[in-house]
Amino acid sequence: MTAAFDKLLIANRGEIAVRIIRAAKELGLKTVAVYSDADAQGLAVRMADEAVRIGPAHATRSYLSVDAILEAAADSGAGAVHPGYGFLSENAAFAERIEAAGLVFVGPTPHAIRTMGDKAAARAAAMKAGVPTVPGSAGVVTDADSAVALAKGIGYPIMIKASAGGGGRGIRVAHDEAELRQQFATATAEAQAAFGNGEVYLERFIRQARHIEVQILGDGQRVVHCFERECSLQRRRQKVWEEAPSAAISEATRAALCESALRLAHAVAYRGAGTLEYLYDNDTREFFFIEMNTRIQVEHPITEMITGIDLVKEMLRIALGQPLRLQQEDIRLTGAAIEVRINAENAAKNFMPSPGLVSQLVVPGGPGVRFDTMLFPGCTVPAYYDSLLGKLIVHDTDRAGALARMRRALGELQVEGIHTTIPLHRALCEDAGVAQAAFHTGFLETWLSVNPLADAPAPLAEVTA
Repeated sequence: MTAAFDKLLIANRGEIAVRIIRAAKELGLKTVAVYSDADAQGLAVRMADEAVRIGPAHATRSYLSVDAILEAAADSGAGAVHPGYGFLSENAAFAERIEAAGLVFVGPTPHAIRTMGDKAAARAAAMKAGVPTVPGSAGVVTDADSAVALAKGIGYPIMIKASAGGGGRGIRVAHDEAELRQQFATATAEAQAAFGNGEVYLERFIRQARHIEVQILGDGQRVVHCFERECSLQRRRQKVWEEAPSAAISEATRAALCESALRLAHAVAYRGAGTLEYLYDNDTREFFFIEMNTRIQVEHPITEMITGIDLVKEMLRIALGQPLRLQQEDIRLTGAAIEVRINAENAAKNFMPSPGLVSQLVVPGGPGVRFDTMLFPGCTVPAYYDSLLGKLIVHDTDRAGALARMRRALGELQVEGIHTTIPLHRALCEDAGVAQAAFHTGFLETWLSVNPLADAPAPLAEVTA
């Protein structure tokens, strides 16, 4: 691939837009931020070399408007577009429109996005590449009778999953035939409404699963892995707390897991940064591929901490047409890292959203501490988008040290004016199960049911001098 550009448009907002701007500037690229009316005073807008308004607050008329983004790119003279995560980042049609306009899409080819972004197609690709998958249907299941027939061979409980789903959405679990018939109709209707695609497929439901994923980088010719992350602490299938490496797997399993990720990435001639996600069965010690995210992940910083590799910079170098400069043998895993997601939510009140004015911000520091955020004192958190404010990331020589460092850093972190999930993470740091890494994907919801968090008083709303 031959590419050259000196100006990058970031088709996103919030902390990931800030992250991309920083990486681009370090590579000497000019940056263009796009913003909705709700984000006109955002940190990314302040940091970029240029900023272009793309519409009103609602995402469908701004961050999800392909025409608005293409117009902003043309008006600013940008030569490339980085989609970040969420919004249009895994939309093959968007990538095609970018390339058709003569711009560089910072990410995989539209073909790779289409193949690996469709969960049923990705599962079929994994089977063809010899990568283990969760027992289930070979592809899309079109009706309830077919689902029932397949379930007899797969076994209950069984998951009905939207082929075009993502972010933990579009999943239903059935425990018997009657429930499968009922849930099948519901699942297809939900998939159609949420993703514009009602296709679903089936997978065996693993009761004590851990969620483990492998970070890869490719240039379309060669692929390397950057080891694994564990993301088992989830609420409603949304990741809350992530670690690298996983404390659950052996060196032999790690090697096999990462090798399988490389096989599948090679099979689709992958370009850019991507993540292959797996379920790890605590009982059988088996791992199974479930899906691929064809973009940079929210939790990418913990991989950067254990490898010393700036993943966003590597994405940009590849998009610039440079061959992958990393050799697998040179990528080393050092120490342990933990990331917690700081959301504008009140965990004591069923994670009620808490937008509003941030009156004060105190960011922790010291060795091995990083805070990726869109916040600054006096900023306003809008009510229109995902509640993620930032990620607190720590690194130390081992997991015990990283956990102690996270405990200390959370004690220093203060966000005044809105409710956040900081109290939740402080409580998790004191839990014996978390300390022992004795968790699975259902751990946090059970934990929340028996460890209710005390409701904090309403935070101050005034901007302090």
